[in-house]
Amino acid sequence: MDKKLVLIPTYNERENIEEIVKAVFGLEDRFHVLVIDDGSPDGTAAIVKGLQERFPDTLHLLERSGKLGLGTAYLTGFKWALEHGYDYVFEMDADFSHNPADLLRLYKACREGADLSIGSRYCNGVSVVDWPISRILISYFASGYVRTILRMKVYDTTAGFVCYSRKVLETIDLDAIRMKGYGFQIEMKYTAWKLGFKLKEVPIVFTNRQKGTSKMSGGIFGEAFWGVIALRFRSIRGRK
Repeated sequence: MDKKLVLIPTYNERENIEEIVKAVFGLEDRFHVLVIDDGSPDGTAAIVKGLQERFPDTLHLLERSGKLGLGTAYLTGFKWALEHGYDYVFEMDADFSHNPADLLRLYKACREGADLSIGSRYCNGVSVVDWPISRILISYFASGYVRTILRMKVYDTTAGFVCYSRKVLETIDLDAIRMKGYGFQIEMKYTAWKLGFKLKEVPIVFTNRQKGTSKMSGGIFGEAFWGVIALRFRSIRGRK
């Protein structure tokens, strides 16, 4: 049986963390969960520790000191997953913007031949609920910008709902990944694609968080904008 690990980075997610963990463990297939908490002052980690008494073998926690960024949280989780022998590793938000039931569909896509499956908001039109139109347009056209610059045929390049097969994470030089915010999502997909791995988009419905506060900021978008150009130039220099 495949060992499957869901990575959930957290910062001040006390309103969501217990429900999302229980939702993952309530699925018909068996998943483990690793919460990577960046020193949440609201007690998110304490809630996870309490849940570990109920799920001692399947719920894990890494506590980091301070808000160190989404990308570094996932990189820490990837390395932990490889060290502990997991076959498939998933990225998922804590706020229910990603439906835990779709983990099964991402896993199925990888089992059926994909090396990396992507829960995509845009591969089948626009499937986003409760976002203001301005944010939808920014996100949608940002993915179009990335496709144009990087020439990668992925409709939702910034998607944060992803399943990696072990061989992808073993092949990518994780220490060489440079972007730390949401640009990290783009860099990981592009790196996997350039290495020749098969990427498959799985259509999902993305729902805006109902509880807690978004962690998005202007700096995140700026890093992604300039980082994509840097990725393209590095790729060109590599070919030369």
